[in-house]
Amino acid sequence: MQQLFCYCSDCQARTGGDKWFGIWYHYDNFAFTGESPKVHTRTGSSGKPVHHHYCGKCGVNVCADITAGQFFTISAPSFDSPQEFKASMAIFTASAKNWAVLPTDIPVFDNFPPKMS
Repeated sequence: MQQLFCYCSDCQARTGGDKWFGIWYHYDNFAFTGESPKVHTRTGSSGKPVHHHYCGKCGVNVCADITAGQFFTISAPSFDSPQEFKASMAIFTASAKNWAVLPTDIPVFDNFPPKMS
């Protein structure tokens, strides 16, 4: 599990803000329970599909299925106790808008960090 801020332009568009705070789970460690979310699929910068899952009742972004990395990124604020999470890094900060506030207490990467790319 990774806990991180993503400043890529896709995450900015999805949130309507400067970043996405995602909790990443590999496919082997994640399963939907209960009612299945609605899905919107787009092509990611990798050329592979990204499936955005959202609540069909309220429209809240629940997670995205990043097929290129075989992980789900779940919106940290959608958990019951989001205050328990703390981002361990910020990625794709090269895409951050000039008004975005970047963290100063965790590693910051222009794109993916070397071990994740």
